[in-house]
Amino acid sequence: MKITEKDMIVKAQKAIRSCLEDVPFVRILSVEQEPRWDMGRPDLIVNIEISGTELLLVIETKSSGQPRIARDAVNQILRYVNRRLNCYGIFAAPFVSKQSSEICKEGGIGYLDLAGNCYLSFGSIHIEREGKPNLYKRKNYLRSFYYPKAERILRVLLTNPNREWKIQELAKESNTSIGQVANVKKLLADHEWINTKYGRLSLSDPETLLSEWSTKYNFKRNTLKHYYSLKKVPDIEYDLSDYCKYKNIKYAFTAFSGAARYSPYVKYQRVMAYIQESELDFEHALNLKTVQSGANLTLIIPYDEGVFYKSKEIDNCFVAAPIQIFLDLINMKNRGEEAADFLFEQVIKSTW
Repeated sequence: MKITEKDMIVKAQKAIRSCLEDVPFVRILSVEQEPRWDMGRPDLIVNIEISGTELLLVIETKSSGQPRIARDAVNQILRYVNRRLNCYGIFAAPFVSKQSSEICKEGGIGYLDLAGNCYLSFGSIHIEREGKPNLYKRKNYLRSFYYPKAERILRVLLTNPNREWKIQELAKESNTSIGQVANVKKLLADHEWINTKYGRLSLSDPETLLSEWSTKYNFKRNTLKHYYSLKKVPDIEYDLSDYCKYKNIKYAFTAFSGAARYSPYVKYQRVMAYIQESELDFEHALNLKTVQSGANLTLIIPYDEGVFYKSKEIDNCFVAAPIQIFLDLINMKNRGEEAADFLFEQVIKSTW
């Protein structure tokens, strides 16, 4: 559900009344929309009385509560309140994220959103409500962040976190278009996850970006084929590797099979590998049996070729990049999350 700037001003009035209506010693004297001040036009000025003392609440509203927008609003509010006495600034948006709320608090600014979350701290007043879910999620916005071509761009950035990229370079490296990179750049900038300088961009907070992506990543988009082999796990892996090399088929071990090549964590009983879709009969060639349960080999036909980005050969086997392995492990049962955390601490974090 999209909210216009004008709608947000009207809804912000209701929200501030809702926040203050239960405080017995606070009285709202007047509300003025977009008044002309000598330093600009705030969206709302609410004149309140607290135990006989008047105070102006200066409210700046935005149709989005993303961190970059919140920071701009906070700076704008501070220009208002720092030039007048008895003023308190408030940022209002459909939903204020945790990162945006911290930006407000650091600036000495309050906030409120249409979900019912708020932070108001002035005089003898301190009201804080949090944990209310976002009722105004922009689905198209989120979809554009996690569709396959956008994920290719995220993989490139997270795998090369210290590099500064021109848009054209990033498009070429990720095998996407310049327009797609520009869209992802805007989304990352809204979250304050990138730095931009001299026409180049680089990640400013790779850990938060990876954490956020891992909550949205959907492993089930891949096509899985489950098999059982009488051989032991190491033998299955080397047989698969040799066969794929012989037939010139792109593959890469992932999950526990991949993580073990970078930093051994636990013993595992199932081989997992991405494999390029082909007409070859793996079942016959490797003496496998197709099963619904009890598999010790899972071949994954990826929903997008981006999963192979920066795969490399370790111990004569091709292995997916640590970022991809982390994403595959993090939501798996049987200690997958623990293995993902171990891989992050031992391998990924050291590159940042």
